[in-house]
Formats: sequence, C-alpha cells, structure tokens
Amino acid sequence: MKSQLTRLTSCATVAAAMALTTGCATKSDPVSQAAKADVASGVAAPSLAETKAIAEEAFIYGLPIVMNYAVMNEYAVDKGGPQFKAPFNQIKNEPRVYTYQDTAVITPNSDTPYSLLWLDLRAEPMVLSVPAVDKKRYYAVMLNDGNTYNFGYIGSRATGSGPGNYMVVGPDWKGETPPGIRKVFTSTTPFALAAYRTQLFNAKDMPNVVKVQSGYKAQPLSAFLGRAAPPAASAVKFLPATTAGIKQNFYEYLDAALQYVPPSAEDRDVRARIARIGIGPGKTFEFKDLSLEHKAAVGLGAKAGDEKVDKWLASGLKNVNGWNIGSFFGDRNFYKQDWLMRAGAAKGGIYGNDAVEAAYPLTRVDEKGQPLDGSKHNYTLTFPAGQTPPVNAFWSVTMYDGKSQLLIKNPINRYLINSPMVPSMKKNRDGSLTIYIQKDSPGKALESNWLPAPDGPIYLAMRLYWPKDTPPSILPAGEGTWKPPGIVASK
Repeated sequence: MKSQLTRLTSCATVAAAMALTTGCATKSDPVSQAAKADVASGVAAPSLAETKAIAEEAFIYGLPIVMNYAVMNEYAVDKGGPQFKAPFNQIKNEPRVYTYQDTAVITPNSDTPYSLLWLDLRAEPMVLSVPAVDKKRYYAVMLNDGNTYNFGYIGSRATGSGPGNYMVVGPDWKGETPPGIRKVFTSTTPFALAAYRTQLFNAKDMPNVVKVQSGYKAQPLSAFLGRAAPPAASAVKFLPATTAGIKQNFYEYLDAALQYVPPSAEDRDVRARIARIGIGPGKTFEFKDLSLEHKAAVGLGAKAGDEKVDKWLASGLKNVNGWNIGSFFGDRNFYKQDWLMRAGAAKGGIYGNDAVEAAYPLTRVDEKGQPLDGSKHNYTLTFPAGQTPPVNAFWSVTMYDGKSQLLIKNPINRYLINSPMVPSMKKNRDGSLTIYIQKDSPGKALESNWLPAPDGPIYLAMRLYWPKDTPPSILPAGEGTWKPPGIVASK
C-alpha cells in the first residue's frame, strides 16, 4: 500500500542498529547535551531507544497533519507551483473532474467537480453562502481542519438543498452569532479547508455544475455585516512543503505544521513527548541538530510507524468479499485519540467523508484474496439485478494505480464507472450489471462497461454518496445488510 505520498521509511545501517541496541552516544550528541540542561529541571532526555519509540509515535500522530500541511502549501501557498488553486479565503471552482494529472492528493475523487476554499480564520470568521440547489443534484461542503477532523457539513444531506449562510470560526473565536447565519462551525486550527463536491451527471451537464459553483460565496464576517474589517493577521512564512517531499522531510514538515495546530486536551501528552526529540512548540533543541545515532533511531521509528499504519489498513477494517469497509473519517469526538486510525484514514485517502456522507469500500484483492494486477488478469465486478449500491445520491467505482494511488492515464479518459452512467451501459440477460476491469478494451460492444486498469497493481475505491440508512444499507459501515460483490479474475 505504499505511495509516493506516504511511503515514509528509512534504511537503517548496521552501525545505526548497533547504536540503537547499545544505547551509545557521542560527546557532541545534542540529546546528551540537552540531558545536562534537563537534569536541573528534573526532566530526563530520551535515550536512543526512547527516541525511536517517540519517533514512531510522532509518525503515527503526525502523518495526517503533515499530509494536510503539504497539500495546503501546494494548493494555497505556493503561487508558482503546478498544483496551486487560490490564495486563502478565495474559492477556486474547478469546472472539471480530477484526472491523472492531479497528483497532490492520493485517491482523488473524479465524480464531482471540486470547489476548494482554504480558510485563514485568524483575523475573523468567514461566512460561507450557498445557493438553492436542485434536489436531484447532490452537493456537499466538507469542513476539514489541520488535524484532518471533519468538523462540519453543509449540503444535501446535512442542511438540505435550500440557500443559506454559514459561519466558520477559528479555535479562539468568542463572538456572538449574528442574524442571518444558519449555523456556526468551529475549527480546531486557524487554517482549515472547505471542500465543495457538486454532482456531475455527464459531460454535457458541466454548464449546470458551473452555474451552481458560481453561487458559492465566501466572505469575511465584517464584509457580510457591512462593517469595517479588523486588523489583518500577520503574514506567515510557511516552510515550503510538497506532497512529493514528505518522504525526505517528514519530521521537518511536522515541526513546521504543528506551529499552526494548537494543542488540545486529547493530544497534549503526545505533543509533550515528541517535543523531547525536537519537534513542535516547547522543544528544547533543534531536530536538525540530532546526532547521527539519534537520526538513525528516528529513521527506525518512522519505519515502524509506517508499518503499523499499513497493518491497520490491511486488518483494521471489515473484509466483505475482498473489500475493506469501515468508518474511519470524522470529527475529534469520532477519533477519541485513536491516532493510528486517523493515520490509516489519511493514508487510505485523505479528506474522506464521514460514513453517513459517503461510505468507501476499498480493495486491492479479488474475491479469493489474490492481489489485483492488470498485467496478469482481466477482472469483472457484477452487481446482481436490483442490487447496485443503495444510496440516496449516487455511487461509483474508481480505478487507481496500485503503487501511487493516483488516477491512471488511459485511452478513453475514463477513471470510474458511476450510477449516472448505468442507463447507457449494457445489462446481462438476467438484469445484472457487469463492469469489465482490464487494461485492454473488452471490445466495442462492451466498451460502455469498461473500467480501464493499469498494466500492474490495481487499487479500487467504491464510493457510496449519502448511503441509505435503512435496509438494504451498507451502514453501519462493514456491518450493513448490503454487501459489495467480489472482484472475479476472468483469465
């Protein structure tokens, strides 16, 4: 399950392993030097073994924070970068769906054109206004903060299809709710993301999506009230970060990101521990000054943490006919300090929805548990008659490269099969629907049912938007009465 974004392991040399097991340190070792200063205050500096353990904990705790920080930099900070969308507090409407050329976010959604709004809530709240949207067209605005908590929703399911004004506030805001605001959402961090998803029925429907997008508005509270703006927040010199650079710079990125993630009652203890190896506010020395032995220990800790996240992804979900299903996105109360689940959720596909908004069956294997590989087999996925995914909105099955978890270039520019496409697809004689998953066309007669696959490992994600909550239903995620059919190897 490794990808360019999250395979954050380090190679350990024999010398480093010996240093770890013997607990040696050099005279110039900053940790040893820090120990001298800490003795007076009664705080012991970490040994090599402790450093490894803390680094492992820091990796698991910090992975979602780092991934979000890198995406924020690419989308809202680096104006000259290829992934830049718009400055803070300005909506960027995308009148298109994501393709293989979009590489900042793994397992990107290619169902719904996005509108993205990165929020800077330091000076004052922001007011998000939405238009009336046809009840037949699903839309959702997911609010996600620097902890990768989904702290609120606006849209078809959460607030209905009517127009409205909603206020998003930062962690320190203490003001009153003004007239005209339907609801207030509180971010745990001063920088946050509003991700708008607007359903697209087909290519010809794009002008209608653009019309809906043009109705999305964002403005500071002062502008909404027609008052003078408060003093602007100070400029921030963010440490430059890219998703491709996470592997080499994980702990440096984490150190930078934590400056903008206020500690909370849930993470105060882990924050104090990782500060002991020079990460985040309150540190006693610079992480870059660690000795070679301690840097090796940190590398081993990162590797161990990454392996734990992979293990959770492989076994922490419910296996249903080869599909892994679970509920692993939510707000701070949902995670309840389960940092491993939060890391696994981010690595599986950052910025995923709460299960009530969208359920995500994921797979890398066929119904027999064998790895999916487009270079070795053709596959089929067949929904029996009347048993397509039960949803209030729509469903899809999206193809990704199994190595990178990114969309793949293919000759028909098709990245998914979704329910709006079903009327134009061919049904079997018994009314069932078969999707052909393979790298080569199944032939013109069946091309409407073709989901192009890579010439290698395959990763598939099913999305059930606004899943039904009465039988048949996938909810509770992985325990519901509806089960996704397994993938069948056809040759």
